[in-house]
Amino acid sequence: MSETPWVVRSRPTAINTVLQELRALQAEGKPVLSLMRGQPDSPTPAHIVEAAIRALHDGRTGYPDNRGEPELRRAVAEKLERDQGLVYDPDREILITDGATCGIALALAASLQPGDAVLLPDPIYDAYLGPIALWGGEIIRVPANICAGRFSIAAGGLEASFQPRAKLVLLNNPWNPVGTVFAQAELRAILDSACIGSLSVISDEIYEGLVYDGRQHISPASVSDSARQRTVLVNSLSKTYSMTGWRVGYCAGPASVIQGMTRVLQQFSRGPATFVQDAAACALRSSQECVRRLTREYQERRDRMVRCLSGIPGVQPLVPEGGLFVMVDVRRLGMPSDAVRRFLLQEMGVAVVHGSAYGPAGEGTLRVSFAGGGELLEHGLQRLREGLLRVAEGASE
Repeated sequence: MSETPWVVRSRPTAINTVLQELRALQAEGKPVLSLMRGQPDSPTPAHIVEAAIRALHDGRTGYPDNRGEPELRRAVAEKLERDQGLVYDPDREILITDGATCGIALALAASLQPGDAVLLPDPIYDAYLGPIALWGGEIIRVPANICAGRFSIAAGGLEASFQPRAKLVLLNNPWNPVGTVFAQAELRAILDSACIGSLSVISDEIYEGLVYDGRQHISPASVSDSARQRTVLVNSLSKTYSMTGWRVGYCAGPASVIQGMTRVLQQFSRGPATFVQDAAACALRSSQECVRRLTREYQERRDRMVRCLSGIPGVQPLVPEGGLFVMVDVRRLGMPSDAVRRFLLQEMGVAVVHGSAYGPAGEGTLRVSFAGGGELLEHGLQRLREGLLRVAEGASE
């Protein structure tokens, strides 16, 4: 059986590619520490687990409503109004999905015609490329620059990338991999540009709960009434509540788009299990102190990583405003980011991801995760610092 065009166009994500190398080394008996993934090491809060157990005891194991259980859709609507001032009809404008990955694929399916182009900030989470290809879309990269210690899109950068086939902007806020949290003015400029180009917007907000230094997450849909009408908001409980394996997320947007997304979802999923949805409703409606506590812990890990990687010649850690990753600027070392990454893996036994995996504008950087703490972070940072010092010494000779 020959490969389909989509299989030909798709490729493994950067994480999966590096994981293959990591596992090959481990199979040879070489110990490797991973500072790659955005996998929270904290357990799901006990009250959420208990809600799932209660639901199981109550017999909540049948097919769910394909749009999502009504109680969870109402909980999502309450959460969006509480946190963002956004009002959505839970019966017509909210859809429950099997995680944000599913939500992104559904939003693309409902928004793209074959040959349409999607504007992507560059660098960007590379797992978006597959579902864009799946629905016949093309990619237009909008290059970002490092300015004042953070990645940002230059004024007019979006308009400069406009082409007649461009139909959609896909944003990630907080921005994976670079850690930028878009300010109100930045979002307004992006949404104004989208309006000029008659572009729809998909907003992936999976890291919204993990923002630092007193910042506040702002959804693009909240910028204006016009922005709300052209935006599909995609989120999940994976990062905010340490629920990566529960596979439950949600989307909110105009009723016509949500209806189209629901029709696509019906072709391959009945949605998350009912007891999982009950637990998700509990998470959204309960005290958010567990989220605040987790955010404080991650900010401390971020600061520890930045301190550890500071003072290395030719190396500059960029302080992330949100998310679970520090981008490390290694451009002055004079080596491709993938070459630095391979040295760290093979010689130092520490796995990170090269910035070029996320697009040409990521070249010269490394993405390092602080999702794991404890001894993993301590020993991983020791190896990483030592390895970068060795590379810096070699570059100066």
